[in-house]
Amino acid sequence: MPIDDAHFRLAMSHFASGVTIVTTSHDGKPFGMTVASFASLSLRPPLVLICIERSVKTHDAIAAAGKFGVSILSSAQADISSKFASRNDDKFDGVELVPGDLDVPLIAGALTAIECRVYDQLPGGDHSIFIGEVLKIHTTEGDPLLYFRSGYREIRA
Repeated sequence: MPIDDAHFRLAMSHFASGVTIVTTSHDGKPFGMTVASFASLSLRPPLVLICIERSVKTHDAIAAAGKFGVSILSSAQADISSKFASRNDDKFDGVELVPGDLDVPLIAGALTAIECRVYDQLPGGDHSIFIGEVLKIHTTEGDPLLYFRSGYREIRA
């Protein structure tokens, strides 16, 4: 019996995750989107993975550019997450950016920014799994932005 889309989404909403913005630059134009499907993959070599729906513009830009950035958002950046989760073309308007060493735009004020070159690309249903070799890391201190049951949450100490 096939799994109903709504039931699958509900089940997955019970997994709390950090919130990231994945960005790249291709042909002089920035691309980016909010991504919850992000994970550490390997220590040697340092690899991470992101899962990107094949129908979004950022997918093709990452594949063509061969590089991407992952900005792990702080608890104060929910508005930026919401902006990048939309399908609007003006996601970068009004968002403070930091240029990465790999010429990818990174979100200023993020807890961590990771710059990667595409190490591999694998099929994953209606998504592609991009494996990135981590080439540069920038970190700061603060509280993370969390996503749980279709809403933003905070860690309560």
